[in-house]
Amino acid sequence: MSETTAAADDEAVDAEAEGEDSSGKKKKLAGKKLVLFVILPALLLLILGGVGAVFMLSGGEEAEEAAGEGAGQEAAKETVFYDLPEMLVNLNTGNKRASYLKISVSLELESAKHIPQLEAVLPRVVDNFQVYLRELRLEDLSGSAGLVRLKEELLIRVNVAAGDVPIRDVLFKEMLVQ
Repeated sequence: MSETTAAADDEAVDAEAEGEDSSGKKKKLAGKKLVLFVILPALLLLILGGVGAVFMLSGGEEAEEAAGEGAGQEAAKETVFYDLPEMLVNLNTGNKRASYLKISVSLELESAKHIPQLEAVLPRVVDNFQVYLRELRLEDLSGSAGLVRLKEELLIRVNVAAGDVPIRDVLFKEMLVQ
């Protein structure tokens, strides 16, 4: 009996070494199946997704560039710049030494036909700018982020003051902080 038991144990050890369990089925295929049916398709999907994204982005940029060129030519034909009078304001410094801001601004209009409408409300535009600029601190004007915020705030204020006059942008011609 001990010989038959030892022989059976030897066969079980050989089967395990070959990847089979006691029922004769292979155990090691689970790792190969995982690679074949999960990892490989996921890898292929990632590659195809990346290639598709590259094609979509490159095709979209060409279409945007073509549309942008046509729109840019039309905008360049109708764009008019209106220079506001130079403004000098003292900044809000609290109890510190007085600081001043000297600023020259141009407004970008859609067409020349809006100039008379803008000139009619120009005192209101200048007043809105003066009130806002006087409340600025030196810290508000520091760095490019400060200038971008200033530009956005002035654009909002000029559009409110100008009413029906469509103003596209506020452009800085000169800015001096002293």
